[in-house]
Amino acid sequence: MNQLTPSYQLVHEGRSSSSPGSGGAGGRIALICAQWHAGIVHSARDAFLAEAVRLGVARDAIDVIDVPGAFEIPLHARKLAASGRYDAVVACALVVDGGIYRHEFVADAVISGLMRVQLDTEVPVLSAVLTPKSFHDHEEHRRYFTEHFVVKGKEAANACVQTIASLGRLAAA
Repeated sequence: MNQLTPSYQLVHEGRSSSSPGSGGAGGRIALICAQWHAGIVHSARDAFLAEAVRLGVARDAIDVIDVPGAFEIPLHARKLAASGRYDAVVACALVVDGGIYRHEFVADAVISGLMRVQLDTEVPVLSAVLTPKSFHDHEEHRRYFTEHFVVKGKEAANACVQTIASLGRLAAA
């Protein structure tokens, strides 16, 4: 089930002036999703979208961008944050141990890159990029991590909306 979905383009680009929080950079959120283990990652994406809408964010104010894997996320996050179109950027991925230590380097590079984007652009970048200690591609782990990513998607939506609102209050102060 370790599949790569070959759709790297912008999946949904709505046109709305609705603001997810205080309306800072144009009232939009970018949600970047890696396609390795897409079935699991998409559970975070779907939970993020549902929770954001429940919190009052217009669905068409969220752009979903699919990328091949986690390693491609920071550059996309940088370009999206620097565009001035987004109040926040959110990243979702599952980085697993494929039997070598490379996953730890990938996870560190992704998280470090996301932090750098956030600090360099002053656009909040939130992470649902997870690196489990142990993942084996079988039904029990797929089910467990799919459920776990639902929780992480909801948490990311809450953190995103709260961060946008908090930064809006700081800007107004």
